[in-house]
Amino acid sequence: MTTARTLEELVTPAGLVDVDRMSANLDRMAGYTREKGLQLRPHIKTHKIPQLAKEQLTRGAAGITAATLHEAHVMAAVCDDILIAYPPVGRARIERTMQLPPHVRVTVGLDSADALRALSAGAQKAGRTVGVYIEMDVGMRRVGVPATPEIVTLARQACAAPNIDYRGVMFYPGHIRQNVNQQAASLRKLTSDLAERIDALRDGGLAPAVVSGGSTPAAFASHDVSGLTEIRPGTYIFNDRTTAEIGACSADDCAYTVLATVVSTAVGGQAVTDAGSKALGREPLRGTDGEGFGALLDYPEVTVRAMSEEHGTLDLSRTSWQPRVGDIVRIVPNHVCYSVNLQPCLWAIQGDRVLDRWTVAARGWSA
Repeated sequence: MTTARTLEELVTPAGLVDVDRMSANLDRMAGYTREKGLQLRPHIKTHKIPQLAKEQLTRGAAGITAATLHEAHVMAAVCDDILIAYPPVGRARIERTMQLPPHVRVTVGLDSADALRALSAGAQKAGRTVGVYIEMDVGMRRVGVPATPEIVTLARQACAAPNIDYRGVMFYPGHIRQNVNQQAASLRKLTSDLAERIDALRDGGLAPAVVSGGSTPAAFASHDVSGLTEIRPGTYIFNDRTTAEIGACSADDCAYTVLATVVSTAVGGQAVTDAGSKALGREPLRGTDGEGFGALLDYPEVTVRAMSEEHGTLDLSRTSWQPRVGDIVRIVPNHVCYSVNLQPCLWAIQGDRVLDRWTVAARGWSA
């Protein structure tokens, strides 16, 4: 808990979460997946807070997705079914995976025989069984096996590997981030490519029990992707300027902002706040023609035009608002995940009231 009672009592910059907006976001996604018969396994990389993972699980999430082993270990305190959506390459990662509590059902996403062999050897040594999703590339061109025959081969190897439980396949459609009204062609191609891979696996006696995909930009079209059984959106809990700009949410669904103080108005046509790249992140606006590194919640025409580490320069050329030194403003960042990872804590708010203080417990890495 915190002794601060109003926004004016907080030291800026500070990450804020509007609890009413967040709850509505959580309810909307939980209701959608329930209605469409999809499992929800939210990615906690966006919030990294155990209390918020519990909110997602309470609403029916099947488990959670983590990107780092530090995230997985922190979330093991509140969740017993964790997908690590990152290949565990290297002895340190393998050992850290096996150190997860025995009651946790662990599944790992991987895309190589080398990673599979190392995971199998580590699981044998630890005397536990670890699940595997074969990660496929469906257009993101980042990780994942791209060719269908190689996907089948790796799935077969997973079935034969000691102490490994082949549980299905996964993919990340991160290349689909255009406006939601312009995603239809990309979703049709995704469905076609996915069907080819699933058919090949089924023909080889390797039908995946789980087909895991999904991202926030295309989350609410997941039911149109035939064969999909599970989705892993992360940003939806808070949303951000990008998801609003592409129509994946409305501006009123943005639950996360960075509270900042105007520290200078000396240069005409601009104001400078104390929220720079170390509070907002330096992420461009993706999937749209918009500019800047964030926009004000109450004055969306005002964008963060430029940043240094501790300075955020507001462009006042399109507003009649005249800020004064000492004013506090709330900035919606382009990419919420980036910004949250820079905060030691988030402040839960309702209107101008501060309700709680949440430690961002899974940020960074653990030795």
